[in-house]
Parts: sequence; C-alpha cells; structure tokens
Amino acid sequence: MKYDCLIVDDEALLSESTCEYFQMFDVKTAWIDSTHACLDFFKENEADLILLDINLGNESGFELCKHLRKTINAPILFISARTSDDDKLLALNIGGDDYISKPYSLAVLLAKVKTVLKRYQNTAVAVQANIYSAGGLDINFDTGVVLVNGNRVDFKAMEHKLLMYLVKNKNRVIPKEEIFKNVWMESFVGDNTLNVHVRYLREKIEDDPKNPKFIKTAWGTGYIFESAEA
Repeated sequence: MKYDCLIVDDEALLSESTCEYFQMFDVKTAWIDSTHACLDFFKENEADLILLDINLGNESGFELCKHLRKTINAPILFISARTSDDDKLLALNIGGDDYISKPYSLAVLLAKVKTVLKRYQNTAVAVQANIYSAGGLDINFDTGVVLVNGNRVDFKAMEHKLLMYLVKNKNRVIPKEEIFKNVWMESFVGDNTLNVHVRYLREKIEDDPKNPKFIKTAWGTGYIFESAEA
C-alpha cells in the first residue's frame, strides 16, 4: 500500500493524534512504534515521507535512518525532544532531511510535511534506462553524457565523477568526508579542492552559479543536490 507519510515514534498518544490530524487533511498516514515494525512495513508498503523519532524505546532512530538510507530515497524528517546541535548535525549527516523539535504544533508540522511532499512528489525525474532528467539537466548514467538545456556539456574526469555522485545521492545532505572517501577515494582531500570542483560544476550546469538551484551548500557539513521540480 502507498502512504504519503509514515510516523515512526514510540509516543503513542502524540503519534496517534498526529496521524489522525494528517488524515483529516488528506495526508494518508501510517504510524508504527519500533525499528522492527518499520522494516516490516517497507516489505509490503511505501511511504513518500518518514517522520522519525530518535528514541525508539531501547532502539535508535539514528541507526534506523542509516539502515533505511541503503534502499530508500524518501525524505526523512527527524522529530525529537532532544535539542543539542550534535544531535541535529548527526541527523543531517546520516541522511536526514530536516530536524523538528518536540513538542511541535500539528498545524506547523502538517504545513512542513505538505511542503516537502509537494517538492518530492512533483519532482520530474526519469529513472528509466538509468537516466536523470529534471530542471533542464539530463544525465545518462550509462553513457556519461550530460545535457544542460539540451546542449552537451563536457567535464574533467573528477568533475564528472563528483557530479554523478551528487546526483545519485540527491535530496540529502552529503558530508564532505563522505564525498572525499567516495569520489576522491581518500579521506584527506582539502576543503579547497572540493569547493573549487563544486564551483566549476555550478558554472557548467547552473543557470546562475551564484544562486544555484541544483548544488546547494550545507554550511559546516557538505553539499546537497536538490532535484529540481518540474
């Protein structure tokens, strides 16, 4: 079954009220309370967005997020009473898309969820034949050909490798350390090297490199490739 939103939280009363509130506004929502239940859920169901608590009884929402990110690209919004910057940074570094503090306003949370759903559900990305196509950017991962507004663009080898990695990991914050390890295949590449390559990519694929719509900076963390809306 297909759902708009899945809530993974062991606070029963809050989760049930959130679920019922979302349903009132036509956001089809399911609620489960554990890591095991979440993994079972995705064996037979889909969800376009996940609201994930950090504390799941004796289990960790952080660990669940890392597991889900191996197979699921849906946006994950952490919801938690924990407010430390370390928790927020960790949530974003492991694949979370946002961090919402408890207690939250149901109306505000619903508005945020609807905004994220609209952005992701309306994203025109062609995945057939291993192709990305959105916002004037077309990439054939099989041939390596990149078109910008219909025109072929050539890249140096490392620029091309970096672009491919960013796009394949779209819509999540990618820490610099992860990029160093998976693109340069080492952990001690300088920030300046990465920043220069990102600048070159923006100059080649962005309509306005100084105001990029694709490659966004996650300050203090890394970068995120935002899949453009149709």
